[in-house]
Amino acid sequence: MDFEDLLEALATRLKSGLFISGTISQPRMKSDELKRVRLKPVELRGELHIQFEYQYERILNHENISIDDIHAKLTELLERFRQVHAEFSNENIHIQISKKFKVMWKAKQTTSEKVVDLSHNRKKNYLLEEDVPYPFLVRLGVQTPDGKVKKQRQDKFRQINRFVEFIDDALDHLPKDRTIRILDFGSGKSYLTFALYHYLRIEKGLNIQVTGLDLKQEVIEECNTIAKDLGYADLEFLVGDINDYNEETSVDMVVTLHACDVATDMALARAVKWGANVILSVPCCQHELFGQIDSPALDVMLQHGLIKERFSALATDSIRAELLSLVGYEAQLLEFIDMEHTPKNILIRAYKTGRKSSADEYSRYEAFRNLLNAKPFLEKELDELLYK
Repeated sequence: MDFEDLLEALATRLKSGLFISGTISQPRMKSDELKRVRLKPVELRGELHIQFEYQYERILNHENISIDDIHAKLTELLERFRQVHAEFSNENIHIQISKKFKVMWKAKQTTSEKVVDLSHNRKKNYLLEEDVPYPFLVRLGVQTPDGKVKKQRQDKFRQINRFVEFIDDALDHLPKDRTIRILDFGSGKSYLTFALYHYLRIEKGLNIQVTGLDLKQEVIEECNTIAKDLGYADLEFLVGDINDYNEETSVDMVVTLHACDVATDMALARAVKWGANVILSVPCCQHELFGQIDSPALDVMLQHGLIKERFSALATDSIRAELLSLVGYEAQLLEFIDMEHTPKNILIRAYKTGRKSSADEYSRYEAFRNLLNAKPFLEKELDELLYK
């Protein structure tokens, strides 16, 4: 068997649906920083992929390759490595490749009871999988070193995966021909900031530059240490306030998580004026309208403090989404898992379209605002961009 026959035979078997696991090892060059690659089948969005886990001296990276692209990936790797072990439900294969690319192929039929089971992937459909160690999750205490999600961190793991889904959905709205500039206002302990960086840079291979901004000096120092230890060269954390950050003229994505009350509006306004293609915002402590609402027609509801508080939060986020729509964004309010505050929270997702709003659309917004007798901070911030 020659090298090309090896590639064809191995690719065919990986596509067969019988593949269980595999390892590519023994680098040809001792200086190669990549020491080993582990393979396993995964199902993503109903399609079979092969997950490649790249093992370096201190770092693990993961890449999910569509089964249709597997031949090219095998070619790339087997030109660098000399040994392959692969387990299938009906046979085990051992491959050795010489310095001159001569192939020794040994196959042993097996009666193993192991079967390919992708039900776990279909059930969870996580973009970051359970039982796969991700260095940033290990370092942040969400996973054990062998990839097990800690019992007390299951909610955090689900939250991170939900956020990564939003990032994945936004890919088509980000530039492909230059560095993608991303800002995260109020990054805090930065679980989601690290998840964003990992998914876009390591999983998707995009050229990104990410800055997390927070007011707590000790938290920022810790996050910078973690980023350095993980080798995340284009991720930085700075101490600062949304109002005081004037380092940018153009940004591609703005993330704001739990910026309190009108700090969310400040971040949204800044994102719009920068022309951000993607905005992801989880508001917090929406107090502004609570003290403004004066609508006798709603007194049956608003006479109850608890109802007024909840209504004010929902009205605030509805106004935010409507204002973003009026200034050229496709805006949606989506459910977001967040165990730190309430079991479910709202996430504002906005994609820039550049569409011009009409007088009727502004009048509809104005009628709702006047019903509440409200003076939204975000409207004042975006006043010069609104149709009137």
